[in-house]
Amino acid sequence: MADIKLKDLRYLIAVADTGHFGRAAERCFVSQPTLSAQLKKLEEYLGVPLVERQPRKALLTPAGAEIVTRARRIVEATDEVVEIAQAHREPLAGRLRVAFLPTIGPYLLPVIAPKLRRELPRLELMLYEYQTAPMLERLRNGEIDMGVLALPVDMDGLAAKPLYDEPFMVALPADDALASRKQLKVEDLRGATLLLLEDGHCLRDQALDVCNRVAINEKQDFRATSIETLRQMVAAGAGTTLMPELATRGGHATPRGLVFRPFAKPVPTRRIGAVWRRSSPRSVAIEAVAKVIASHAL
Repeated sequence: MADIKLKDLRYLIAVADTGHFGRAAERCFVSQPTLSAQLKKLEEYLGVPLVERQPRKALLTPAGAEIVTRARRIVEATDEVVEIAQAHREPLAGRLRVAFLPTIGPYLLPVIAPKLRRELPRLELMLYEYQTAPMLERLRNGEIDMGVLALPVDMDGLAAKPLYDEPFMVALPADDALASRKQLKVEDLRGATLLLLEDGHCLRDQALDVCNRVAINEKQDFRATSIETLRQMVAAGAGTTLMPELATRGGHATPRGLVFRPFAKPVPTRRIGAVWRRSSPRSVAIEAVAKVIASHAL
């Protein structure tokens, strides 16, 4: 009786993640008939159906769901064996999968990417963008090696390193009465209409934490999906918001009708950090990337 093949477990995981044979095949770089045939052989070998085949989707059977949970551990452990060998041979070479928050990546990467290429030329960064919860899930599942996000987070099984503290700025319509001031206090925002990101973005919670000392009216019929949407809404005069400093830099950052003003001391900030699995074999590379970010972010 043949052993279970690792690639078949990868196929099963892909079906579980995509819910579709065609998309799973694309993810695994094989044809759909090949993937389907291999999973059929796996089912015959195990003696139980793993996938419920429907016209437009594929669902795991109860047995399939249990096996996928263990298959992920097997695949992750196998990948780590390869990574450990590579890390020992060349710790600052090879691929490193790094994820950023949507409120960090677009503004931090233009600053630090040239430095990373110069200081770590043999390290190939694969970049992703996730909100906090899915980032931590993918980190723990071994889908990414390192996350750059706002601290604190649930550290179960993880290690963290603070990188920098980023000040918040106030984004105002240019004709707002507060726009004439050079600096603002949180108390100056009392009664303002606050525009925020949708639920799931930690920047939303951070802005609310900063403003919880004063009566601010959150615009209830609006939730932005990105900082860029917030930027345009403020420029249109719809309200006020807080933005991390890196998002206020550059010529494109201040469209017509919008101004940024810093806070007076004590300046509200958010702490940005690197997070990775304690068991990661890429810790040397992660520490090196973290050092470059900490040195050049602000």
